[in-house]
Parts: sequence; C-alpha cells; structure tokens
Amino acid sequence: MREQLVLHEDPRSGNCYKIRLTAALLGLPLQRVDYDILRGETRTPDFLSKINAHGRIPVLQVGTRFLPESNAACWYLADGGEREGTEGVGLIPEDRFARAEMLRWMFFEQYSHEPNIATLRFWLLYVGEANLAPQQREQILMKRAGGEEALRQMNEHLATRDWFVGEAVSLADIVLFAYTHVAEAGGFRLSDYPAICAWLHRVAALPGFVAMDSP
Repeated sequence: MREQLVLHEDPRSGNCYKIRLTAALLGLPLQRVDYDILRGETRTPDFLSKINAHGRIPVLQVGTRFLPESNAACWYLADGGEREGTEGVGLIPEDRFARAEMLRWMFFEQYSHEPNIATLRFWLLYVGEANLAPQQREQILMKRAGGEEALRQMNEHLATRDWFVGEAVSLADIVLFAYTHVAEAGGFRLSDYPAICAWLHRVAALPGFVAMDSP
C-alpha cells in the first residue's frame, strides 16, 4: 500500500509548484496543505516542531516522514514511480550519463537560476521594490545579470534540442520550468529567448500538465 503524500506549500512558490507538477505528470495523488509565508505561517511553533525545524517550505510528507528541499522531493516522486504502478511519463532517464546530466541541470537551477530569477520575482511581485531593504535593492542589478546569464545558457542549450536531457522530458525540465515560465514577473523578457519560449510550450502541452495556479 502506497504511503499518503502530502505537500506542505505556499501555492505561489515555484519550488512548491515543481513538486505538484511532478506528481501530476506521474499521476500521483497529492494532498495539499497551504501556508502563507508572508504571514509567517511557517514560523509558528507548531510548524517548526512538526513539519520543518528550519521554517521553510516546500516539505513533502510521505506517510509520517518529512522531506524538505524541492528537488529532492521531485526526485523521490519520480524515482521508482512507474515500478509502483503509476501511469504517466518517466522523468528520470535510464542511461547513467543522462541521469548525471539531469542532475547537472537540477543543480544549475538551484545555484544559478533560482537564486536570481525566483528572488527577483519574489522581491518585485510580493514585497515591492519600495519595501526592500537597502542591501536588497543594491543586489537587484547583480541578480538581474545572473538571471539573464542563466536564461542565455538555457536558450543556447535548447536551440538544438527539445528537452534538456536526451529525447524526452525529465526532472531537469520540470524544475527549470517552474520559475522560468513566471520570470517576467521578476522583470525578465522571455521573448528575448525564443528557444526557451518554444520549450515552455512543449512542457505546457505534456499530458497531465497542471498550471501553477491550479486548485
């Protein structure tokens, strides 16, 4: 019997959306529990003692166990999913080198992409530039440059292929899609990256796809 999957999330977060999208593409049922990070709902004593002592989301609950970090949660859902009888696509390549390539892009997302593109989206869309601390405002140009470089590398890679790894969609595509498709909320112009735009349409056309704002 499969353990119940519960996602502790803020639905506005791309990191949370990655997990929902992975589950949807694999046909896995996922219960959702919402928190508002702007209201400090992940910093309550109850959350810190029961869900994540670091006060962060997303957290994937598997039965009575708790798994933080979005890309780790995506890996858990995709690894062995089809062996458990789920329907849908396989999101982890069988080839050893391709799996390493997929991880390479997942690390790229966390180190080069998300800290720039996701951070600017959060600052500008939810906090507001006027409400940023002085040190945050000073970082905007640096993060803009870092985000543009990440998008440039992605666009160059996708110019000659449909997916980031091999001939099929993988977790690399899912984790990069989450914040890329909403990058314009952070001031990035996606029309400057035609290969990325075409790839975004391919991901959105996948069977089982769910939008970020899906209930």
